Amino acid sequence: MTASIPRLPLRDELFLLGHDDDTGHLHVHRQALALGLAGAVLIDLYLAGRVSLDLNDEARAAGHQRIHPYIDRPVGDLIADAAAATIRNAHPLLRVWLRGFSDDLYDRTRAGLVAGGILRQHTRRRLGGLMRADTYLPTDSKWAVIARSRLRYLAAGREQPDNHTAALAGLVADLSLTHHLYLDDDTPALTTRLKAVAAQHYRSVRDITAAVDAAVGDLATAAYRELRLRPPRRSP
Repeated sequence: MTASIPRLPLRDELFLLGHDDDTGHLHVHRQALALGLAGAVLIDLYLAGRVSLDLNDEARAAGHQRIHPYIDRPVGDLIADAAAATIRNAHPLLRVWLRGFSDDLYDRTRAGLVAGGILRQHTRRRLGGLMRADTYLPTDSKWAVIARSRLRYLAAGREQPDNHTAALAGLVADLSLTHHLYLDDDTPALTTRLKAVAAQHYRSVRDITAAVDAAVGDLATAAYRELRLRPPRRSP
């Protein structure tokens, strides 16, 4: 059905699925999506044979493996090649690398999609032109529809998952984006099916998605602690 249409990088598909097609609004916290995008970039590098991970074991928490360069050859994608450059000499810890590389990755991914003609910037002015609001909307809904369709076929058992789509399934499930796929009324059951698909593929890809999940959990914990430490407002 989609063989004639070029496949987007994993991060681009995840970015599109992380937003409402009609409004451009985020479905999840921006930092959480950025961590997912970093995981997607690393998974694409792993599937392209450019990096490897230490073998994980039960005694090592998620994300505490090191990332190593495997084949030092450009991928031909600006963001992926920038990611490979940060790994080349540093051999960083997975979880540390995800946090660092995700820092401005949301903006870079969006800029790449705009440059590629997949997103278009829309500007609205309010309050007599004093306030400007920028929205980024797809130029064609086919990209998100194709990604959702592949996940639908996987969840229904109608297609054998390839490595790219299995990784997308794992990231979507871990970022709690399943509800926004509009595939099934039973979101918990669909999430379980997508995670089961992802669990059948490369161990290193599973380790990356687990590290993303752990890093997103750290974000939620930090936000909760900040709320608890914030002094209560005084009544006027």
